[in-house]
Amino acid sequence: MIVYTEKQIEELDKFYKHPRNLVDLFEDTAAKWGDRNAIGTKNLTTKQYEWITYKHLAERINNARGGLHQLGVNKGDAVGVIIGNSVEWYVFENASQGLGAMFVPMYENELMKIWQYIIKDSGLKYLFVKDEKLFEKIKHFKDEIESLKDIFIIYGEGPNSLQALEEAGKKNPVKSHKPHWAEPAELIYTSGTTGEPKGVLLSHGNLSACSQAGYHIYPALNENSISLAILPWAHSYGLSAELHNFMQFGGAIALMESVDTLAEDFLKVRPTYLIAVPKVFNRIYDGIQAKMHADGGLKKMLFDMTCREAVKCRGKENKSLKFKILDKIVFSKIRERFGGKLTGVLTASAVMNPEIAMFFADLGIPTYDAYGLTETSPAITMNSPLLGNRYGSVGKCVENMHVKIDKSVTDDDSDDGEIIVYGAHVMMGYHNKPDETAKIMMKDNWKGFPGIRTGDQGRLTDDGFLYITGRFKDEYKLSNGKYIHPESIETDIKLLHNITNAFVWGEGKAYNIAVIVPDFATMKKDDRIAKWAQGSPREVVKDKNIQYFLSEEIKRHLKKSYGGYEIPQKFIFTSEDFTLENGLVTQTMKLKRKEALKAYSTEIEKLY
Repeated sequence: MIVYTEKQIEELDKFYKHPRNLVDLFEDTAAKWGDRNAIGTKNLTTKQYEWITYKHLAERINNARGGLHQLGVNKGDAVGVIIGNSVEWYVFENASQGLGAMFVPMYENELMKIWQYIIKDSGLKYLFVKDEKLFEKIKHFKDEIESLKDIFIIYGEGPNSLQALEEAGKKNPVKSHKPHWAEPAELIYTSGTTGEPKGVLLSHGNLSACSQAGYHIYPALNENSISLAILPWAHSYGLSAELHNFMQFGGAIALMESVDTLAEDFLKVRPTYLIAVPKVFNRIYDGIQAKMHADGGLKKMLFDMTCREAVKCRGKENKSLKFKILDKIVFSKIRERFGGKLTGVLTASAVMNPEIAMFFADLGIPTYDAYGLTETSPAITMNSPLLGNRYGSVGKCVENMHVKIDKSVTDDDSDDGEIIVYGAHVMMGYHNKPDETAKIMMKDNWKGFPGIRTGDQGRLTDDGFLYITGRFKDEYKLSNGKYIHPESIETDIKLLHNITNAFVWGEGKAYNIAVIVPDFATMKKDDRIAKWAQGSPREVVKDKNIQYFLSEEIKRHLKKSYGGYEIPQKFIFTSEDFTLENGLVTQTMKLKRKEALKAYSTEIEKLY
């Protein structure tokens, strides 16, 4: 773990601007915007959103902080929750940090052994779980984990409830501690694509600086901004880009009920900005295209005409009269499906398909690709209105962050190499894992800030735009000695509208193969294959016509960017997607390669 010397702290003080901690970040906003809406939750009976103001949220945080103090939570202790995005999630985060404690968020949909590992590894003192049902599942942890003093139920009654805790705190208020920027704030466990999870220790300076850096390059964000939360705050992306970001300027965050109600929630919330992943907009784009195709006739003709005119007007400040008329007739109706006020989207986890990105820009909803890691709080680079928006890239470095490319790990003639990152957002280290920390921390620094090896492969343009080209951790060799970066190939395969997921493998073999999960709904609307795609998913993946069509489509698509040795030569088609439930992806939907290889090993061996 990084421990700063007095000299280092003095040197870095000038970079960390107020607010330097997450407690001040919220309290400053609550004092300024107390009467404004902070977090909105959907009432499942009335289906309407109910809001808590910043003033009321501050009161609940104060009460919870007093209650935690009564329990004996002190500076340096660990307090954790198992609950999804909610008012209570944020109440516990800020209340814990206001005592100098470290907050440990966990996902509701998680394996028991992962919860157990995190609670034990973090030295968690008090755990707060969603409800009685969850409590019954894990109550035995208290007898098995030495550090764990007690487990409380958030939505419950009795002495071990959040209500009782807040009532006790109201009677015994305690002033908030204002942590130094170098103090630990959050312990976020990575999903663990290989091996056990790693606890990423992030300081108050890391997290407050990260949210400020993003805010400074999006001038449209202000106290009137509204977001619809679709990503978990237990992950650093949703945490910094949305929660802490909006909390710093008095914005409002409505909580999505579920993925199934997203269309309804858009209309009720009418968000102005969205924090998302490309997959969300890929699905929306495919849905729009499928609907236009199904409607046909005049509607499709007008839609196609509008899209063509939009392409002609790209890059022009003054749009044509024809586009303005068509926009009002066609595109305005699509914008209304998002609530009619959405002006931009930040996306991360993968690069947005440029074709889809430009469609949404034509629509008046520009998307901005970003790049980061949990280990960097997470923001490293972003496209933005101020820094520029170059499709296919992940943008430029945000303030107080620096990237360099280490070409020593690639061929001499290569333009790319391993991405090395320095700056204010770089973690304090992996909790209880000094060897793992030492493996990725750089021995030098930049302006006094630490640096890490990302394990990602990329290239940097002369004007500072970063492009991701692969991941070294997943790299393997074919039997001919050629190196393969499967993640890049998989990402490009998934750009095809008829594909939902892909897994590429060929380590030590003569050629690559791919396990493909088709998009069954999209194929049913594709005139080229629709007649073969109308059965059940299990039937469709066995159809030789479908298999041939998808195989050839993938090969043709990849030929544009890859050498012949990189393109999969044989395919396995499966009706079951890669999910949390079958253990093939992490909480952030990253593929668990070892698990995928294990799951399809029999079928894969048959292909060779």
